Amino acid sequence: MKKLILAATLLAAAIANAAPITVRDDDGNVVTLQKPAQRIIALSPHVTELLYAAGAGDKIVGTVTYSDYPEAAKKIPRVSDNRLIDMERVAAMKPDLIVIWMHGGFERQIEGLRKLGVPLFHSEPTKLDGIPDNITRLGQLAGTEATANPAAAELRTQFAALAKEYANRAPVRLFYQVWDKPLYTLSGSAIVSDSIRLCGGVNVFADLKVTAPVVSIEAVLQANPEAIFGTLEKNYASVDLWLPYTNMLAVKNNNLFRLQRDLLYRAGPRMLLGTRELCEKIEEARQHRKH
Repeated sequence: MKKLILAATLLAAAIANAAPITVRDDDGNVVTLQKPAQRIIALSPHVTELLYAAGAGDKIVGTVTYSDYPEAAKKIPRVSDNRLIDMERVAAMKPDLIVIWMHGGFERQIEGLRKLGVPLFHSEPTKLDGIPDNITRLGQLAGTEATANPAAAELRTQFAALAKEYANRAPVRLFYQVWDKPLYTLSGSAIVSDSIRLCGGVNVFADLKVTAPVVSIEAVLQANPEAIFGTLEKNYASVDLWLPYTNMLAVKNNNLFRLQRDLLYRAGPRMLLGTRELCEKIEEARQHRKH
């Protein structure tokens, strides 16, 4: 009897393992694998970070130039420079899953990837809760739920705690500067704006239709934000360009802030750290009101 029970259990497990894996990607498209992916190509730095968080880092066989976190990601072979995908190299790697991020030139190359016949998962979180959701779904596709599900749950808990900490704080109108030549910002549809909202900030250009619109210096001066955010990294937009505009509230109140770029630009688990840093700076702007 025990042998029969054991055999039935093993058979049930085999059937369960053979069942197709089906999830929906961030476009709402159905992605189906007959078995967990073993050879994954990650076509974005944030995708690489999500896969590592999901416990599938060792399954990544190819990625893009700027995938540099975690440290192990630096050793993964490159199949793209973030602009052009090397289709021949992708095909030679024989992936069973390609995780894509559609931007710029990539959108025009997706059709070439589809012709390879490899399942594509489009990762494009536009809200903070989309990050743990991506981790969960990628874990399903890679068969690493034992790592992915707890990681996603912990991330949700941490974001919820941060939201509770900064709930009901006085709003701070701010300008988020992506680049200065030309002057790029982000609208309310960008995931960074979700971080801004969580912290009690108000993006002065949230209503613009384009995700990364170009604005003029005059438009920023007219909006008169209480705080301006740029990045710490060299070769990126410097908030110092606003120093001559001494009548602007952000300059008057000494609210020109610099943040670590990758912690907010990449829609991966490190956005928790970037959002926390953003919240702290916005709170600093509130404190400057008292002086």
